[in-house]
Amino acid sequence: MAELNKLTIGEARAGLREKKFSSLELTQACLDAISARDGGISAFVSVTEKEALAGARSFDKKLAGGEEMPALAGIPVGIKDIFNTAGVKTTCCSPMLKDFVPPYDATVISRLRENGMVMVGKTNLDEFACGGSTEHSCFGVTKNPYDPERVAGGSSGGSAAAIAADMCIYSLGTDTGGSIRLPASFCGVYGMKVTYGRVSRSGVTSMASSWDTIGPFGKSTADIADILGVIAGRDEMDSTTPDVEVPDYSSFLNKGVKGVKIGLPKEYFGEGVEDETAKVVKDAVFYLEKAGAIVSEVSLPMTKYAIAVYYISMPAELSANLERFDGIRYGKKPVANADDLVDYYFKARGEGFGDEIKRRIMIGTYVLSAGYYDAYYKKAQKVRTKIIQDFNKVFEKVDVLVAPVSPFPAFKIGEKLDDPLAMYMADALTIPASAAGVPSLACPAGKSAGGLPIGLQIIAPQFEEGRCLQIGSVLEQR
Repeated sequence: MAELNKLTIGEARAGLREKKFSSLELTQACLDAISARDGGISAFVSVTEKEALAGARSFDKKLAGGEEMPALAGIPVGIKDIFNTAGVKTTCCSPMLKDFVPPYDATVISRLRENGMVMVGKTNLDEFACGGSTEHSCFGVTKNPYDPERVAGGSSGGSAAAIAADMCIYSLGTDTGGSIRLPASFCGVYGMKVTYGRVSRSGVTSMASSWDTIGPFGKSTADIADILGVIAGRDEMDSTTPDVEVPDYSSFLNKGVKGVKIGLPKEYFGEGVEDETAKVVKDAVFYLEKAGAIVSEVSLPMTKYAIAVYYISMPAELSANLERFDGIRYGKKPVANADDLVDYYFKARGEGFGDEIKRRIMIGTYVLSAGYYDAYYKKAQKVRTKIIQDFNKVFEKVDVLVAPVSPFPAFKIGEKLDDPLAMYMADALTIPASAAGVPSLACPAGKSAGGLPIGLQIIAPQFEEGRCLQIGSVLEQR
C-alpha cells in the first residue's frame, strides 16, 4: 500500500472503483508520505488529517452502497492556502492572516466538496501569492523535491512540491504572472494556467484582480483534464466568469498532432534563456514535428515590455486589494500600542506584512498616486492591449505556441533574494500569456545535466485549454 500515493487521478479512480484498495488506504498513504517527507520540503502549512480520513470513510461507505461516484471523489488533494476553506485556516502564508478561519468555502472548494473532495492539507505559498520562489512565506521556504537546496518555484511552490513528492494525488494553485507554471516547471509536474475567467475566483484572496486565475496541478495531462472538468465554468459569485460552455477536456487527449500548426516565438528563445533550456524545449518540439505537427517561427514583439507592464499593473491592483487588511476590518491587530489611528495603521501593516508585500504595495501606491496614474498605470494598460493584439495576430497563423516556461531551471534558495529584479526576471516568459488572458499548460520537457526538471509551456487562444491538453498528451507519451 505504500506506493498508492504515487498514482495518478485515473489510476486512483480505477483502483477505487475496482475495489483494489479503499479511499481510506489511499488517503493514509498520502498522509504517511507527508509525515515522512514534508519535514524536509515544507510543502504543507497545515495537515487536515482528521477531515481527510472522515471524507475517505464517507466515500468508501457510499461506494460500498453502490452510489455512482464523481471523477475526483475519494482522491486526496492539497489546496493552496489562499483558497477559503470553511472551518480550516486560510492564512495566505502571511502574519496578517496567520489565525484566520474563513466561515465559507471558495466556489472551487464547494465544487470539489460536491465531487467528494478529500483534502489532506493546505499548501505553502509566497505571502499573498507575491513571489516566484515560495521564499516569502511566514511558514518558511518550500524546498524542491529534486534538490532541497533549490527553490520549488512560486508562488504555488507548495502545491507543485506536494505533487512532485507524491504527498497528494493532485493540487490546486493560482497563477497571476506564472505562479502555477513556474513551480510546475521547477518540480517536473503538470500545471495549467487557464483563460482569465475560465475558473471562478470567488472566495480566493485577491492579488491582482485583472490577472488572477485558478488552476490545477497533476501528474498527467489526464489529471489536468479531470480537475478542469470539475472546477471550470460560470459562477454567479464571480462576474468575470463568462457563460462559455465547459467541454469534455478528456476528449482532447490522444488526438495526435498531425496537421497542428505550432509556433515558436523567437523572443522566448533569445537573450537570458539558457542554452540547455532552449535545447530541451526545441528537442520536444522536434518530437512534435516528427509526429506530424507543422512548426514555424513566429514573433511576439511586445514580449519585451511584459515585465514592465506587469510590475506596474500588478502592484497597483495588489495595493488596492490589500488596503482592507488594516487590523480593524480584516487582519491581525498589532502587538504594539498605537498613539493614534495613523500610528495604528503603521504598526498593523508593519507587523502584518512581509518585505516583498511592502515593496509591492509601495510601488503600487506610487503608480496610482496623483500625477503618476497617467504616466505609469494608464500607459501600462495601453501596452497590455498591444500584447493582447500580438497574441491575437499570431493565433491567426498558428493553433498553439510552444516555449520555455522559465529561462533557467530551479535556482538555489537565497540566490535571488537580495536582487528583486533578478527574481522578477524568472517570470519573463510566463507573464505575456497572463497579460493576454490566454491559457498555458506547463509540461515536463526533460532535465538539465544536473538532473533538474525543465518545463515547456503550450499557449493557446482564449478558452482553448483543450488544445493545450491535446499537444501535452502527445509530449507525455514521449
